[in-house]
Amino acid sequence: MAFGIAREELKRWKEQVSKGKIAFITHYWIHPRFEGINTVTKAGCSDVEKLIEWGHSYGLKKEWIHNREKYPHFDLIGDKQLEILICENQLQQIERFFPKEKN
Repeated sequence: MAFGIAREELKRWKEQVSKGKIAFITHYWIHPRFEGINTVTKAGCSDVEKLIEWGHSYGLKKEWIHNREKYPHFDLIGDKQLEILICENQLQQIERFFPKEKN
């Protein structure tokens, strides 16, 4: 279950993904398999080869891509999620979803 994002944020993410850009959207998330993890970041791009190459630079396997509709993406969770958000300079999402990690 996803929550904590506005429809406009999702719309912007979809637009960026559709244009072949690597785009990020983080939201609150609850899943029984991942106890203690309450956020997920979707890193998407409609250019799957570009997404594979981008993911490879972070040690992500192409098999982990979710090919959902027109918006292929990796689901980033846990320590890797925060590591990638920091490397990608996604400060707004870090401040919003990881306020303790700002320093």
